[in-house]
Amino acid sequence: MLPALLCLCLCAAAAAGSPARYRLAGLFPVHVPPLGPARPLLRGCDPASTFKSHGYYLSQAMRFTVQEINNSSALLPNVTLGCDIHDTCSEPANLHATLRALARGRQVQVLPALRRYEPEAVAVIGPDSTELAVTAAAILGVFLVPQISYEASLETLSLKRLYPAFLRTIPSDRQQVKAIFLLLQRFGWTWVALLGSNNAYGRNGLDALYELLSASDVCVAYRGIIPTTKDASSRELHNLVRILVDSRVNVTVVFSNRRSTHLFFEVVVQRNVTGMVWVGSEDWSVAQTIWQVPGIQSIGPVIGMLVEKTEPTMLERFEAWRAAEESEAECAGSAGAGGGSTQLDCTQRCTHCRSLASTPDVYDAQATFNVYSAVYAVAHGLHDLLGCASGACSKGPVYPWQLLQKIKQVNFTLYKSRISFDANGDIHKGYDIIMWNWSGPSWGFDVIGTFSVNPDRLSIDQSKILWHTSNRQAPPSLCSVPCQPGEWRLRQSRHQCCFSCVACPAGTFLNRSDLYSCQSCGADEWAPARSEACFERTVEFLSWSEPLSWALLTLAVLLLLLMAALAVLFALNSSTPVVKSAGGKMCFLMLGSLACACSSLFCYFGEPTRHTCLLRGPLSALGFTAFLSCVATRSFQILCIFKLNARWPALYAAWLRRRGPPLFIGACTAAQAALCVAAEAASPSAPRRDYGVWAERVVLECGPSAAASAAAAFPVLLSAGCFALSYAGKDLPAGYNEAKCLTGSLLLHLAGSAAALCARGAFRGRAEAAARVLGGLCVLGAALGGFFLPKAFVVALRPRLNTPARFRTAIRSYARHRADA
Repeated sequence: MLPALLCLCLCAAAAAGSPARYRLAGLFPVHVPPLGPARPLLRGCDPASTFKSHGYYLSQAMRFTVQEINNSSALLPNVTLGCDIHDTCSEPANLHATLRALARGRQVQVLPALRRYEPEAVAVIGPDSTELAVTAAAILGVFLVPQISYEASLETLSLKRLYPAFLRTIPSDRQQVKAIFLLLQRFGWTWVALLGSNNAYGRNGLDALYELLSASDVCVAYRGIIPTTKDASSRELHNLVRILVDSRVNVTVVFSNRRSTHLFFEVVVQRNVTGMVWVGSEDWSVAQTIWQVPGIQSIGPVIGMLVEKTEPTMLERFEAWRAAEESEAECAGSAGAGGGSTQLDCTQRCTHCRSLASTPDVYDAQATFNVYSAVYAVAHGLHDLLGCASGACSKGPVYPWQLLQKIKQVNFTLYKSRISFDANGDIHKGYDIIMWNWSGPSWGFDVIGTFSVNPDRLSIDQSKILWHTSNRQAPPSLCSVPCQPGEWRLRQSRHQCCFSCVACPAGTFLNRSDLYSCQSCGADEWAPARSEACFERTVEFLSWSEPLSWALLTLAVLLLLLMAALAVLFALNSSTPVVKSAGGKMCFLMLGSLACACSSLFCYFGEPTRHTCLLRGPLSALGFTAFLSCVATRSFQILCIFKLNARWPALYAAWLRRRGPPLFIGACTAAQAALCVAAEAASPSAPRRDYGVWAERVVLECGPSAAASAAAAFPVLLSAGCFALSYAGKDLPAGYNEAKCLTGSLLLHLAGSAAALCARGAFRGRAEAAARVLGGLCVLGAALGGFFLPKAFVVALRPRLNTPARFRTAIRSYARHRADA
């Protein structure tokens, strides 16, 4: 049944050709689709009233190209190409033309293998529309017959598993969608509407653009299909325009064919829609039928896509050839038929077609070059396949699958345009971005930019754009006003472009890659409110190089030097009564313990380390413990001699006999050492970073320890005991009475210890470290000033008071006073 059916269909196909070894089939819409029931009914060529200038113009471009190649001595020498031109005014006509290209005679042979299959045409040029191209590509792909379309831009046709033999000289809609997407982003239009025609071209283009926009910051306020209708009175069409106006967008993308766009803009003009920016696809952007819609000047700026402009030289040569050809046809028709007929019979030469054809426009010119490129691509593929590089072609049989591989590999230049195909059969070609320009009633357009591929790049020349706005800038199309720097977007609806602005709090920042949430800064970073970046925190500690540190270090060094001087002074005068009353050799232990406590102050300078944190507490505690235990021992001994010996004489003797002073001092020091070791074991002191004090700074300090604080309390208790013993001896002889000095010294020690404990709460960072050092210096200075300096003054400056007679006089005076009491 199938061969008979194919034969029947082919019998009705209308085509004409020229004799040649290798033939090309051209599929062109010389007439508009016929009206009538949607049935697979083959109709003949329609009358002149349905004549389509565009299709006829392209068919002549194919004839011109074939003739030019045949006249060339460089391309396909001694080989003549032929062409069969078919009118694809309808789906049935397109199907029959496709089968005719495959047939040998009146049948299409279905062979078990395609390696030796030879169709009528070695390649097919066309058809124009997406629907017709899909049908032809599905059939031709089975036989691997090369098909090069000049206008079908549907992205699906790039799928080689479905359409293995399809190529095209017009960019894929995938590239056009990218160009529109980049254009919207370039002008900052984030609130747009999308409209498409009710066919594969419009629906697929709309879907691809919507998918791209959904993954970006551009929101689609409305997405609709322009209904298929006969005229502009359609209620559906008016409802579409009403919805578009209600969506309150300033930019609408119309991805549609010319017919649907024409009716749509008629309604737009009728409903007086003005001030909107229209972005058009390449099918209608420069189409004459669109810009001739009455009143369309008022709709607002129109920006469109146009396939890359070509050199005018080829078009000028084609126009000259066409004029000569049709002039010759007019003369032949007048002489032979007495005026001829306007009824077209799909022949290569059409009598009176020149009178029917309108003046070619930009759209015709661009499509003409696409046809020209397609024919030349086939010719270059044949040139390589037939081995014509040597100067003579083989003229052997050409199998479609062989030619297809050669065409995919072509790479040549036509009038400064590079012709080559990628792996999907798409040509490497970009777009010109055009903008309508009205000079009164005269229409024109300006090329305001370009879109290039590999890599994808959009370039816009702002100087060529004239916006009719108050500030001469692109009109905005936004759902919400952009937020200020450092404010994140809180969505108000399902559209991410509709939002309110909320300031990022301190410690967070707004990452420009995610405008809908604030991100927290790292632990070592900070940020003020409304920030778009985090900043490194300053690490704070009491460094060696600060002026404050120099001042404190100077005092600490002076104290150490003073202690050394006192030790030398006391050593030189160790046999004098003042030195003996101060404790004799015990004074050197006391000065050494104070020096040990003073050396702990150096651990507060510089960046805290594990060792400095470990040493500064125990050194200070052990030094003061040893000093205070010595003070307590001396005070106890003097108190025993002058007060307790009379009541309990055996107490002092036992104290001396059992070596009470060294045992007491050693026991106190050992107890303090044990407490320090236990504190470190329970809670090791180590450097830590405190991030909660200031936002912009990190405090580097030794971590607090409750156990260490408890260990530091022991010297405080010992100081209180010393204070009690010294106060009890306030009425002792003058040489042994240091109650006033020791009381003041011990009170300063207690105050310094309390200040050191409170410094953490009142100060942090370098201020805390400085307060602790200053407190330590005050305590050390008080200890030296209250105990050692008065004695050093007497030894150095009042030697007359440092005699045994002076001390004996003071003791006798104390004894008389006690006896009188």
